[in-house]
Amino acid sequence: FHLLLLYFAVRFYGKDKPTEVKLPVKTDHDTLREGYRFIRSEEDDLNPSWEQRLVKRYYDKLFKEYCIADMSRYKTGQMGLRWRTEKEVMSGKGQFMCGSKQCHEIEGLASYEVNFSYHEAGEHKQALVKLVTCERCAEKLYYKRRKEGERSESKEKKKQKRKRNRSSSEDDTDEEERKKGKKSKSKLEVSEREGKDDENFDEFMEGMFPGKGDN
Repeated sequence: FHLLLLYFAVRFYGKDKPTEVKLPVKTDHDTLREGYRFIRSEEDDLNPSWEQRLVKRYYDKLFKEYCIADMSRYKTGQMGLRWRTEKEVMSGKGQFMCGSKQCHEIEGLASYEVNFSYHEAGEHKQALVKLVTCERCAEKLYYKRRKEGERSESKEKKKQKRKRNRSSSEDDTDEEERKKGKKSKSKLEVSEREGKDDENFDEFMEGMFPGKGDN
């Protein structure tokens, strides 16, 4: 009987596999992503936790003289910057090769000081960093600012054009009013002159045919 109970237990309940509770595993990569700061503060360095010690070891291995830029979204004015790794320093990337992540140009390079404004750990921060780029990528740095300047200039030109057109229309109206005034004055002068001519004609006729009282 006992064996029979075991048989039915295995048959009806043995199909269900035991469920294991899988706890999330935090890797070193996750720790770096959470604790990394573009520029570390003194408070970050004084934090004794193993997470911050790991982040600091990684941070100390970075080379912070020049940056590498991700310009894939340059038209929106958004740009990502990071410090160079040892491998990039050895290859000259970011110093003797264009610092744009997607560019490998080595000619026509120039160094720029970029005021990097970014959000990190819920805070708005700014940092002045160096970036070496080629001429083509340098245009991407100021693309949005240049386009905004062009749009502003275009709006100002349209505004000035409308102002000139409005002024020209007012001048035309004034000119028409002046012409109308001249015509009215001319008609008045003609009418007065005709009246004087009639008076002179009457006097002339009286001289030619004196009245009966004069005989």
